[in-house]
Amino acid sequence: MLDFLNPLLGRHPKRIKANVEIYTWQTCPYCIRAKMLLWWKGVSYTEYKIDGDEAARTQMAERANGRRTVPQIFINSRHTGGCDDLYQLDREGQLDRLLTEPAVSG
Repeated sequence: MLDFLNPLLGRHPKRIKANVEIYTWQTCPYCIRAKMLLWWKGVSYTEYKIDGDEAARTQMAERANGRRTVPQIFINSRHTGGCDDLYQLDREGQLDRLLTEPAVSG
């Protein structure tokens, strides 16, 4: 809706090629914070809201090397960790690189 603001905000959604998935709980502050960074970067992502769904949480943990906390974030099917990990990748200048890598189709 307000896509015309993207260049002013430093967001470049047309450069984003990665497939991003995030497992969340609706009221989790870390989940909200992670989604805000992705939004700021102009990322469209698939969100799995797993509030109270133990089967979904188990599936997430299997993908996330046993981690059961939320959020858990995957970029091009690669587990990148949680909220703090996502912000660390951004601070280190690695997040933009990951987001501009095209998703590999299997």
